[in-house]
Amino acid sequence: MARIDVDPQKIAELVHQLEKDRAWLLEQIDNGRWPELRLDLAALERELGQLLDKTTKEIDEGKFF
Repeated sequence: MARIDVDPQKIAELVHQLEKDRAWLLEQIDNGRWPELRLDLAALERELGQLLDKTTKEIDEGKFF
């Protein structure tokens, strides 16, 4: 995979914001909001969690920098 020249601080800020958004989404789902979309939103929340976990791992391994 090609290396990407990025600002580490910006990546960290983006991951942090996405983690906050994921937590908010999970809270909304748990509170019964949008019941007709519950399954799709739960799947989205899981996928976002997997993406964030992978990204954090790759950052820790120095693959972005």
